[in-house]
Amino acid sequence: MLDEKRMAGAYEIIHAIHIGEKEVVFGIDMSNDVEKKYMCSFCTSNELFSQYDEPLASGDYLEIMKLFCARVNEQIESVRANLSKENVPSKVITADMCYPNDYSKSIEGKVVAIKASVLRDEYQRDTHQLVLVTGGFGSAANARGNACFTTSLYSDKTSRWERYDIQGEVKPEYLPEWAKEKFETMKDDKIKAINMSHEER
Repeated sequence: MLDEKRMAGAYEIIHAIHIGEKEVVFGIDMSNDVEKKYMCSFCTSNELFSQYDEPLASGDYLEIMKLFCARVNEQIESVRANLSKENVPSKVITADMCYPNDYSKSIEGKVVAIKASVLRDEYQRDTHQLVLVTGGFGSAANARGNACFTTSLYSDKTSRWERYDIQGEVKPEYLPEWAKEKFETMKDDKIKAINMSHEER
């Protein structure tokens, strides 16, 4: 329900800012004694549950709000530092740079772009959009499922996306040079792995 309160134990979360891999939350417990009325914590979530880490509570609103702001700033600087290490030019891959996401065609083995709109604002760039589709029911032609398993061209991170999260296969002329080189390396590695498995038989 839209009006359902978000709770962390006895604390109602009234402020939350998600930056990078963590969310910073501020909670209030109206039933608590004045010494622990306000709480600040980090939160990490998945589809099943939320985990609250490093909670600190106090009866001093300004003290906990100051901590909340400090933790948000820490997350901002952490993300900024990590993005600054991406030593390639970055841009946003838009719909016009991709072939339409045609559900009648397989996208397995294709380099696709994740829609920028489904990524966090700080990650709306090609280093986080460009992935190689490695499988999943959703990657097949005329699939009944939506799950697509992918490997990031930049970071090698494996992820699961829904087919509708995908912008489409990236047109060759819009694929950055670093991505083309990485795709060739990934193809070579796959061929080597296949050849090794044949030799072991």
